Amino acid sequence: MVLDWAFVCGLLSVIAIDLVLAGDNAVVIAMAVKALPKQQRRKGIVLGVGAAVAMRVVLTFFVAQLLQIVFLKLVGGVLIAWIAVKLFVDGVPDGSENKGVGSISQAIRFIVIADLSMSLDNMLAVGGASGGNLFLLIFGLGVSIPLVVFTSSLITRLMDKYPAIIYIGAAILGRVAGEMIFTDPFVANWFTPGPFLLYSIEAAFALGVILAGKLLIKKH
Repeated sequence: MVLDWAFVCGLLSVIAIDLVLAGDNAVVIAMAVKALPKQQRRKGIVLGVGAAVAMRVVLTFFVAQLLQIVFLKLVGGVLIAWIAVKLFVDGVPDGSENKGVGSISQAIRFIVIADLSMSLDNMLAVGGASGGNLFLLIFGLGVSIPLVVFTSSLITRLMDKYPAIIYIGAAILGRVAGEMIFTDPFVANWFTPGPFLLYSIEAAFALGVILAGKLLIKKH
């Protein structure tokens, strides 16, 4: 049996790209299901990840065309920022008895929207690495799913024990939002920040998400 090195390299590339994205995904999934009753969290994680993966497989074949849509990353970044603030507000304990009760459907919506928004560039890379091979695409995603499920479950439990982690999760999503907005082709045509300025913008978004969440909590 002759080993197809092109196939092996493609497979390893797809897995590596999916694993890189898995970290950010685990954070948003953990924050989304944090608002669910504990007995429903695993179900929310599995359904959310399953729906996001199914959508990602389909959209990978059209991502090159999708990335040509004006404002796509800009809108995606704004959505990520909004989701980060919403999940921060829902996740931070405030001592009320009703806090932390959410719906699975809402958690799934947040997971799918955030996953697709954050994975646009990654889907293009995965599509190129897989060479259009559906098996490579699905297998690579399949390898990353257990890691995402395990990691998001672990992060959720840590958030219960150490609520300060919610701040870190919100900051990570805020950073992703800032990066997406300022690397959008339309924005880049008008303003292209250097590496240091881009890092500063990402840090400002990370802090801004937390401050916006704090203001909303205080307002209510």
